Parts: sequence; structure tokens; C-alpha cells
Amino acid sequence: MATCDRCGEPESMPYQCRLCGGTYCSKHRLPENHECPGLDEWDDPSGVFDSGFDDSVDNRGGQSGSIADRVPIDTGPGGVLAYFRGNLTFTFLALMWVTFLFQYLLAPAFGVAIGSQTWYNIFTLNTAHPEYAWTWLVSVFSHGGFTHIVFNSIVLYFFGPVVEQRIGSRKFAALFFGAGILAGLAQVGTALAMNPDLLGVPLIGLQGQSAVLGASGAIAALLGVLTVLNPNLRIYLYFIIPMPLWLATALFAAYSILASTAGSIGFGGVAQIAHLAGLGLGLLYGAKLKREGKRAPQQLQFGGGPGGPGGPGGPGRRR
Repeated sequence: MATCDRCGEPESMPYQCRLCGGTYCSKHRLPENHECPGLDEWDDPSGVFDSGFDDSVDNRGGQSGSIADRVPIDTGPGGVLAYFRGNLTFTFLALMWVTFLFQYLLAPAFGVAIGSQTWYNIFTLNTAHPEYAWTWLVSVFSHGGFTHIVFNSIVLYFFGPVVEQRIGSRKFAALFFGAGILAGLAQVGTALAMNPDLLGVPLIGLQGQSAVLGASGAIAALLGVLTVLNPNLRIYLYFIIPMPLWLATALFAAYSILASTAGSIGFGGVAQIAHLAGLGLGLLYGAKLKREGKRAPQQLQFGGGPGGPGGPGGPGRRR
């Protein structure tokens, strides 16, 4: 029997919200009764509730009253951009792959060799120049290789829409950017605290250097949020091994702690401190959401969200 995502009560005839995709009882089925994040995104793009008194709707000899009507690309529910409407998860996924192309195809084509100091200064948050503020953001979308971006893409694809549907796209963006940036700064800041002489020194060939890139810190925050909201959510590690989410999170945290203490803060070429920082931020934010009555779904869906259908080489430390 299904349970209501808002109150947790069993419901033999559940309702599914078309805006957020959640499952609710009759008491909370209306968007306003379950604080639906989809209401923040609703702008009636198709004119469903048009009263007929706006002469610009018919566009008789004049311009349309909607900017979307003047865009040459169909932005409506059935258009090419429908998959991204109200769903920042897939926008972030697209930005990750676009940045990946810049890293490994376009940058070398313009003379920026992969692994050079210039390449590091463009795409990574590093100990040589942590004051380069653009790298705080760019490094979140950059990745250390094909395996790295594929792994992060898979995890974001499954967990991102679930969190976004529960908190809304604006808060989701704030969580993703905030956790991603702070996780990178935590990794680089720890390296500099351990060895201040790294500041301003070129990275090439320097022991103890730290150059961070990847979305794993932000994704770890999403994992933390879901773990607090629904610790018993069943997932399949590597698509094969079933386990509750709390156990997967505990194993993830334990490995990062052991690796950073027994090995180094960048053990295995992975930014262990960034992982822990992102996870910690997610757990804290998840606790806040739980106090506000937010709940996670009982199962994961393939993608999802209002606009779409319903398991870490390279230079630098990967997040």
C-alpha cells in the first residue's frame, strides 16, 4: 500500500501530483496542501487558464504577449526543451558535459594543454590560486576524466530529481552550488592549512598539491539530504547490490574518513575532504527539512520532474 509523502499515512487510493510527482492522500492531494515546490515554477505557459480578455492572446496583427512565443525553439510541454522545464538537475547534467567538452577538446584546440598550469587555473580550484573566484564554480562542473563524469552523471540523474521535487528548483540550485563550492574550498583550504607554502606555487610536479574538480561534493550533499528524509530508501549499489540508503551513506562516509586519515586528504586521487564536507552540509540541510515536515519518496524513479519523464582519473582531485 502506498503512503502519503506529506504525512506518511497509508493510502489505498493515492493521488500523484502532476507538478512534483509525489504521492499523497486525499487530504494532501492538492498542491497547496502539500507545499508543492512545483507551484513556484508554475507560470501557465500554455494559457490553460486564459480568460479570453487579453487581446494579445490571439496575436491578430500584433506581437504575442509571451516571450516564449517569439523564441524560434518550441519551449512548450512537447518541445525540445520540455525535458529541462522546472528541472535543474538535467540542466546541470548538460552543463557538466559541455564543460567536459571544453576541457578536453576545445581548450587543447586553442593551445591550452591538458594538465598545464593554465588548464588547472581555468578548470580547477587549486592551491596555487584559490583566489581565482571563477574556479569555485567552474570546478564543480569540470571532471577529471570520462569515468569520473559518467559516475557522477549517473548518481545525479537518480538522486537529483528526487531532491529537487521536494524542495523546489531555487533551493535545489542553492544547495547544489553552495555545497559544491564549499566542498572544494574545504579540500583546498585543508591542504593549505597543512602546508601554507603551497599557496602561489605552480602545481606541476609539486608534492602535496591540491587541485579539485568534479560535482561529487554537491552530489554528496544530495545524498545527505535524502538519507535524513528517508534513511530506509532502498537503492541498488552498482545496480546490483540492494541496501538501505543509510547503509550506503555510512559506507561512503567511512571510506572517506579512513582514506583521509590512513592515507591522505586526496587519497586515490579523490578529494576525500570535499566528499565529507558535501555530505555534512547535506545532512544538516536534511535535518532542517525534516523539522519542516518534508518527506522523501518511498522509491526512486528514472529521472523525473515537472518537465521530464517519470551507482570516481585524471589530473587533480576528483570530487
